[in-house]
Amino acid sequence: MHGLINRAIQCYVRETHGPVTWVQITREARLGFDNFEPMLSYEEELTEAVLHAAVTVLGRPRESILEDMGTFLVSNPELDALRRLLRFGGVSFTDFLHTLEDTRGRGRLALPDLDLPVLDLFEISPSLYTLQCRFPIEGSGHVIVGLLRAMADDYGALVL
Repeated sequence: MHGLINRAIQCYVRETHGPVTWVQITREARLGFDNFEPMLSYEEELTEAVLHAAVTVLGRPRESILEDMGTFLVSNPELDALRRLLRFGGVSFTDFLHTLEDTRGRGRLALPDLDLPVLDLFEISPSLYTLQCRFPIEGSGHVIVGLLRAMADDYGALVL
């Protein structure tokens, strides 16, 4: 797993729950360190261990943690570059939705070893879409849900 993914989890926990909570999670996950290097690769099992430890330490469902993390990635002022990058997806939220399938390829242009979810958008009607997310981390679609809600807010769109 690319270090940027693990670093995103680390930043989310530290910023929203505090550095002490992050240290508790690293101990529960038996990492042996408390900082992920964003440009290194890590075994998927390590990412899973961190997410499992976050569920235990935070006492929250995995889905809820992942969705909040997706919202955090777009709405945190310190990560404004990601939100601005995503806004290049179009002038409306619908335009943005139609560019989601290209996200994986655009990410790989910047970082060839970055593995992002495969996103497939299906238009059911002009106002109804289904988005399929495929990624090896269980529940990663919830990160996308949080990201979509935050982006909808940024576009001023009311979405369910």
